[in-house]
Amino acid sequence: MNDGNKIKLKILANTIKEKRLLKGLTQEQLAYLSDLDRTYIGMLERCERNPSYLTLVKICKGLDIKLVELFNENQ
Repeated sequence: MNDGNKIKLKILANTIKEKRLLKGLTQEQLAYLSDLDRTYIGMLERCERNPSYLTLVKICKGLDIKLVELFNENQ
């Protein structure tokens, strides 16, 4: 993965974490609401995984947000 893609993944990871914290959710709670494993949420937030589209859809469902809200127009 090139540096530009690593930066984009870090921005996405930070956005997921920020949205989760704004909702007052733990990683475990978000995982439950998203039908994902808690360890996977942690790996996403640490940029250890590159989530698929369907995983992002699940996370948005868990956060009760629209998919577009995960992406910053400045990316």
